[in-house]
Amino acid sequence: MNESSESSKSSSRSIARTLVAALILVVVGYVILKIVIGIVLAIALPVVLILGVIGLVWAWRVLF
Repeated sequence: MNESSESSKSSSRSIARTLVAALILVVVGYVILKIVIGIVLAIALPVVLILGVIGLVWAWRVLF
């Protein structure tokens, strides 16, 4: 009887540790994803704005 209670405690500890590890992976993955998206936007936004201004100047010169 003593052995079965020890194995159930070990099993529940193992499940708890697995759940905590999974939760940490999800949170860290979310944070890293947000950082990567922020970096991509920080690079892409100025490029899009510059291309927009170039397109505006080109269209202005073609039309007028």
